[in-house]
Amino acid sequence: MPRLDEKGSKVEVLAKGLPASPGAAVGQIVFTADEAVEKAGLDRNIPVILVRAETTPEDIHGMEVAKGILTSRGGMTSHAAVVTRGMGKCCVAGAGDIDVDEKAREMRVKGQTFRAGDWISLDGTTGRVIKGKLNTLDPSPDDPELEKFMDWADPYRTMKVRANADIPRDAIQARAFGAEGIGLCRTEHMFFGEQKIPHMRAMILADNEKDRRAALKKLLPMQRKDFEGVFKAMDGFPVTIRTLDPPLHEFLPRREDLMVDIATLQYADAKEKKSLVSKYRDYGAKAVTDLKKLMPMLLSRVEQLHEFNPMLGHRGCRLGITYPEITEMQARAIFEAAVAVAKDGVKVYPEVMIPLIATVNEMANQAAIVNRVAKEVFKEKGRTVEYLVGTMIELPRAALIAGEIAKEAEFFSFGTNDLTQTTWGFSRDDVNKILPTYIAEGIIKQDPFAVLDQEGVGQLVKMATERGRKTRPNLKVGICGEHGGEPSSVEFCYRTGLNYVSCSPFRVLTARLAAAQAAAGEKLQIDAGRTK
Repeated sequence: MPRLDEKGSKVEVLAKGLPASPGAAVGQIVFTADEAVEKAGLDRNIPVILVRAETTPEDIHGMEVAKGILTSRGGMTSHAAVVTRGMGKCCVAGAGDIDVDEKAREMRVKGQTFRAGDWISLDGTTGRVIKGKLNTLDPSPDDPELEKFMDWADPYRTMKVRANADIPRDAIQARAFGAEGIGLCRTEHMFFGEQKIPHMRAMILADNEKDRRAALKKLLPMQRKDFEGVFKAMDGFPVTIRTLDPPLHEFLPRREDLMVDIATLQYADAKEKKSLVSKYRDYGAKAVTDLKKLMPMLLSRVEQLHEFNPMLGHRGCRLGITYPEITEMQARAIFEAAVAVAKDGVKVYPEVMIPLIATVNEMANQAAIVNRVAKEVFKEKGRTVEYLVGTMIELPRAALIAGEIAKEAEFFSFGTNDLTQTTWGFSRDDVNKILPTYIAEGIIKQDPFAVLDQEGVGQLVKMATERGRKTRPNLKVGICGEHGGEPSSVEFCYRTGLNYVSCSPFRVLTARLAAAQAAAGEKLQIDAGRTK
């Protein structure tokens, strides 16, 4: 990861947020994803920093071109933090002293106002936001000394290290760092490409199964192609694919924005109307006349999907149970891709992961769909591949009844981002309002979203592992939350007997070293005991 070169430079720290994704980034401020893409496209020699109150999945295209991300809200497992770690980009999240006014395109902090085009520097390792343009020092991931050091450490390691990767590019990067498979492929991130998102939105807006299936049919070949790329990048290693997890409203405009746009349309001039048509083109708008019918219809659907607490709402396996055609399409895309690459000689080991399971009946419902579609595809293609169907343990109830769930699940993967959230009762997106005081007062020692809470959440992990393996002795168990790349958390996973940890590609080296240190430390203790 790049780092800031502060020698000989005057460093004015404007604010400090959470070190959400390490490294450094220097660039000109932009306030929207579209602005980031436009500016990077105009001159790719001018880097940009995307500054937002918080990011959403709709910002992915801007996050991809930005050098770094700065948010005034959010925690270590907020959308901005998780996505940037996967991309290997610098991110400072939850910088609460910064007031981001996206409409005015201004950032205010310490009595100063920064506008689009102003330069700032981010230090994702310390969480600092620095005024002006500093130089950066490039990383050397293929440093011969680093490679030699890892050659010394790896022989001690017995626990596997996988990566969280959603697209072929990230999978290739993960392999370069020594990842031994993918522990979490988030399928929803595949839906935000320009060609895909209109069909995803058409599926969400459909009010009957026939129209939903028609939209999903258009998405099928696109998702299949993405899976083929990931499988090829991970030739010979397992790939764990999570079925659709986020609530559907995340793919649609925000309720408040729609209400403002509807009001604006009444008094908009020609330029503003043209801008609104462009904004809603993905929803079928071609002219101003389309907006008068489209926007109220969109608002009605968004209000139907609105939830007071969407993180505990209609998401995860609940979506697949309500709309089984979604699970069917994703399973078909997975198995058709697996069969296609296997035909070309690629060794593929898909693992289909059902999220947010709380009952064995939910697991049985979704596993039945996956297994049925697998049989259909294998019969159609005249070829089979080995696969597993398992679940993401991210609710305390799932950990408590893990023995029952293991009757249907062939593997467990602990989603410790949500498991921490649901165990502590902390919102992972708003926790930074609480954490600084809690840590300063000594109420807690560290951010539980950054370092696994071994006394609480860790006990659920340990309990679920033991109970699951009592039912299914050969149960494969891993962790795919962001704790999978944090050294003390990796050491806990080793002691608990997990088969693997999974983390963002750029944390794989850290996880490999931590896993080797854990095994070597245990060996030293055993050897010391023998000499007494």
